[in-house]
Amino acid sequence: MKDFYPSRVNPEPSIMERKDPVLYGSQSDGPLNNTELDFYKQNGYIFLEKMFTDDEVDVLRKELDQTMNDHKSVERPDVVREQGSDEIRSIFDVHKNTEFFQKLSSHERLVNIARQLLGDDVYINQSRINFKPGFKGKEFYWHSDFETWHVEDGMPRMRAVSCSIILTDNYEYNGPLMLIPGSQNYYVQCASGTPDSHFEQSLKKQEFGTPDNESLKWLVDQSGGRIDRATGPAGSVLFFESNIMHGSSGNISPFPRSNVFFVFNSIQNKLEKPFSDLTPRPEFLANRENIKPIQPKPFDLTKKLIQS
Repeated sequence: MKDFYPSRVNPEPSIMERKDPVLYGSQSDGPLNNTELDFYKQNGYIFLEKMFTDDEVDVLRKELDQTMNDHKSVERPDVVREQGSDEIRSIFDVHKNTEFFQKLSSHERLVNIARQLLGDDVYINQSRINFKPGFKGKEFYWHSDFETWHVEDGMPRMRAVSCSIILTDNYEYNGPLMLIPGSQNYYVQCASGTPDSHFEQSLKKQEFGTPDNESLKWLVDQSGGRIDRATGPAGSVLFFESNIMHGSSGNISPFPRSNVFFVFNSIQNKLEKPFSDLTPRPEFLANRENIKPIQPKPFDLTKKLIQS
């Protein structure tokens, strides 16, 4: 397959224009209106406040806490801990490991938006819980998800969207996600060199496939000097485009930050061989098996609250 987005092949980084649409669908394809779709197309993300009610957030938090407790002593590659600590940083493949998160990943409120943005049926390419504890939560350095998914996983085109369900209030000071609006229109071709099994280190601290300082400054200049922050109340949902440049700083506040994270990929954009000489990353990071379109379904989270 032709490589439309080569990266990590030259000693020096460079920037190329995006070759794919940012927005594939229209207002008639889903719940977002034209104003919301235009914002997403221009900025590469959309933050939807309070998509889930406080009662629903209570259920989500209980399920997250239960999952974290169940994995406290688990030593597997899909359970990632902070460097130099036993604190859990991420748990991957949660949509396969628990019935609750499987149902949540098919929730019509989420899937219908993903299908609208991508103009196609979708499947889950990756899922995880992220937890950034107060006082010691580490940063996630600037990166384009697509660059990694393309080079290390074999995602052919920019036709995927990430969905982050915010489970704790996101403030300016507890390490919220930062995004460079408009950066989704440009692809940073990173400098060459990636060790095999890079994921074992990159899930804790990414050092390869990250943009150089000059490229980052150029992207911020193109945005008019803007760096947006995904701040807002628990229950909000952030959808962001696969190629937008984003990252987050460490959390030295007392307030933890946690979220449930689903990557929706177009069914026409399934993973191929990595666009590199690297061995494909494991299934828990890049789903290849038993791929089929998600059928969106209602999911009454509050029933779980009543039962408990």
